[in-house]
Amino acid sequence: MRKLTLTILFVCVCSCIATAQQALDPMIDQQIGTLLTTYKALHAAPELSHYEEKTAAFFAKELRSLGYTVTEKVGRYTKPEWTSYGVVAILKNGAGPTVMIRTDLDALPVEEKTGLPYASTARMKNDAGQEVPVMHACGHDLHVTAMLGTAKMLVQLKDQWHGTLMIIGQPSEEIAGGARAMLADGLYFRFPKPDFALALHDAADQEIGKINVTPAYAMASSTSVDVKIRGIGGHGSRPDGAKDPIVLAAQVIMALQTVVSRDNSPLDPAVITVGSIHGGTKHNIIPDEVDLQITVRAYREEARKKLLAGIERVTKGAAIAAGIPDNLAPTISFQTEYTPAVYNDPALTERIAGALGKAIGKDNVVMSSPMMASEDFALYSLDEHQIPTMIFWVGAVDPGKMKQSREGGASLPTLHSALFAPIPEPTIRTSIKGMTAAVLELMKK
Repeated sequence: MRKLTLTILFVCVCSCIATAQQALDPMIDQQIGTLLTTYKALHAAPELSHYEEKTAAFFAKELRSLGYTVTEKVGRYTKPEWTSYGVVAILKNGAGPTVMIRTDLDALPVEEKTGLPYASTARMKNDAGQEVPVMHACGHDLHVTAMLGTAKMLVQLKDQWHGTLMIIGQPSEEIAGGARAMLADGLYFRFPKPDFALALHDAADQEIGKINVTPAYAMASSTSVDVKIRGIGGHGSRPDGAKDPIVLAAQVIMALQTVVSRDNSPLDPAVITVGSIHGGTKHNIIPDEVDLQITVRAYREEARKKLLAGIERVTKGAAIAAGIPDNLAPTISFQTEYTPAVYNDPALTERIAGALGKAIGKDNVVMSSPMMASEDFALYSLDEHQIPTMIFWVGAVDPGKMKQSREGGASLPTLHSALFAPIPEPTIRTSIKGMTAAVLELMKK
């Protein structure tokens, strides 16, 4: 009899979950028109990192209207002149787990070239006081819209879950500063510390209706390195009377590639890219110094440390070989910007993948490879992955264009491209279904 009772209970629980998931589409239908209007308005009015004032205020207002307890301006930056526009919304629904779901708010200094009727023509001043074009070229406007849709769904489905839902509107993701700022302002002390943390991101390389998941390491760490290579300036016609830092910089740039190919295991992905080189003012003047800006990507912390040590060794060794005096040795600054690798907890990922499969169809959940891009969502897991976290990617590309790209080799606009334009309605719909299903799975009664 006990076995029969447990079997009936299990069937009833599964039936309730399936019923809730089947009801998602009609519920989304009721709000999709409003959400599309919201998305287009957000897309047309993007705001740069550190300046997400109106976006954050709108997000907070909408969540408050749904019954969430909302706190604004959560976050503390290292520079006092910066204001954090972080938003934390709490919805308590009895005893149970605390689940945090995060969206990002900021846009990029990109001039939009999509030609869409709701394309951004916005311009703002950046931190340097320069006026720049602004665009949601990474889909954060879509993330905000989908989060609002999810927030409303979970209010309507309160009888299906229990616990504390914590919704985060994070600023400054594009410059990897917002998560750190919110944690520095006591995010997990002022508000409940989550048992799980989830996020989603639109995917520029997956078709609509599909969701990509990656267990374990999903995104690489990112470390910015600033190198100043110094020499002795002089006349371009007399290089023998100088110590040319431009030639030395060129040697360093080429030698750095051997750190990846020869110091690091070929089975342990890593990247060293010199993204900026600045030196000199005129054709015939050998300058005194050259500045390099470098990005380092890796999954494992041991690999990251090895790459950083290699950069220092190669740079200083090249300077010695070039005869640069000790007092003019290169200066190397690590940690100017650092974000750890995103690690999708394997057990959590498997659990969420199952829920996603029930919500959108098992065949539409794709196990994807890790990427070398970075995300400061990683910081919410805390050191040594104390909090199980997971981020998944929602397809945003027209299937026809995906097919043309595969068959003809034409490249699709990537994230951060001036031409990136997700297909709004199906991407928002899949995002809401996916995140709602994920939360229901973790907080089900």
